[in-house]
Amino acid sequence: MIDIPSPAVAIVGRHNSGKTTLVVKLIGELASRGLDVGSVKHHHHDRFEIDIPGKDSYRHRHAGATETVIACPGQVACVKSVEGELECSEIVRAMPGHDIVIVEGYRKSGLPTIEVMRQANESDAKVAAVFAEGARSGASLGTDFIQEARGEGAFRPDADTSSKMPTANTVALVTDIPDAAEAAGIYGIPVFGLDDILPLAAFLEEYYVRPKITVVIQAGGESRRMGQSKALVPFAGRPLMCRMVERLAPVADELVITTNEAERLEFLHGEFPGVPLRLVPDLHDSRGALPGLHTALQAASNPLVAVVACDMLFASPRLVVAEALAMKESKADIVVPVNKHGFEPFHALYRRETCLPAIEAVIASGSKRAQDLFDTVTVLEFPQSEVLRAEPRGGCFINANTPDELRGWEEVLDQE
Repeated sequence: MIDIPSPAVAIVGRHNSGKTTLVVKLIGELASRGLDVGSVKHHHHDRFEIDIPGKDSYRHRHAGATETVIACPGQVACVKSVEGELECSEIVRAMPGHDIVIVEGYRKSGLPTIEVMRQANESDAKVAAVFAEGARSGASLGTDFIQEARGEGAFRPDADTSSKMPTANTVALVTDIPDAAEAAGIYGIPVFGLDDILPLAAFLEEYYVRPKITVVIQAGGESRRMGQSKALVPFAGRPLMCRMVERLAPVADELVITTNEAERLEFLHGEFPGVPLRLVPDLHDSRGALPGLHTALQAASNPLVAVVACDMLFASPRLVVAEALAMKESKADIVVPVNKHGFEPFHALYRRETCLPAIEAVIASGSKRAQDLFDTVTVLEFPQSEVLRAEPRGGCFINANTPDELRGWEEVLDQE
């Protein structure tokens, strides 16, 4: 099972600011949109119990078990002893596969944060006044207001509020306080009302929810060097395409295989009945990078399209997700890994809306080179450091072109 990292956003604010009310409403709205939502709640007390004293699982824990799993049909819970307090990033990493994780609290997590300030809460009103005064004075977002208060600054917040100010990680403000809204406007931070659940959910969908992705596996047809179709060549006892589908299906809201031998790959529907899989013929008779990309983007239903060659034995679903999140943040048209060999266009991500017409224009000019496409759209290069952060084991771009190469990689897998 491949664990796909979940994007996360933290909802932060002072005690009685209305964080929990907002989180509950927001989770309900996101779930109603068909999204898989995880949640994390930061508890400020040293200990808590999720089991009822006297029940068997409670007795297990208090007898000395360091980890107890409570399971029943449709539900499972785990209580585990840890040293100190886990970092929020560790908790989110242990919650893979969600479209988004909503975290309540963990202001210092480094996550994108949505700040809540409510007029009826006295602490919020104090913070909002300081926030506004700082913004009007030209202080940068994330200023250490405690140090400012000790120096010659014009504003002097209470020490108990200054440590809970909006920071450079603040991506939105939820408030009914005019001062807070004014300050957010100065800093260019979007502002939502306390009851603006629908627009806030739409904001998260646009910028932070895991984007919908079409994964296209380019199968082509007969390979001269392989001696037969790469998609059907045996690997580890099964057709190579089975391995590719298994690796990439976890991140595919839609899986497309471009092939000129669809009848020979029909068995995949029976092999993977739960996968939204389509077999699509090539649009062009001629070979080349751009004709293949044209078919891929034309066939895709989703706005983001990951294109992977069928002989990339270690194609990485984690890298696909990392590229998609980078594209969402950067607004690039293409996110493409780059190494000492240059671009890797067949483990890259493409924005369909902009890349499809650009590809058609380049092909119409007589070119089949991917580089000519890259020269006409906004490209975000994904360096090797980012690739390894997404896929620490590396090897994402290894491909096999001959039977001997395939056998060699089979032997490597057998030794693992």
